Amino acid sequence: MGGAEWEREQTRVKTFGPFGSSNQDNLTMYMDLVDGIFLNQIMLQIDPRPTNQRINKHVNNDVNLRIQNLTILVRNIKTYYQGGPFFQ
Repeated sequence: MGGAEWEREQTRVKTFGPFGSSNQDNLTMYMDLVDGIFLNQIMLQIDPRPTNQRINKHVNNDVNLRIQNLTILVRNIKTYYQGGPFFQ
């Protein structure tokens, strides 16, 4: 992802709420995005129904924790579209 493209994505993501801080570099903000925490927060804004699954907030580059967070995200997206407000 090039510099200009990354800047556009940062702007788009920031419309959902605070993302990163002004003193973080691009790599740190990117890692905050791909660890699944921020994306799960966005999904919670879209569908605030509680889930029984806890997100790992301290991934620390642990691939297994990142996969677990993203698996929870995908499961919540599926639940939203398969049994969410579209079908009620």
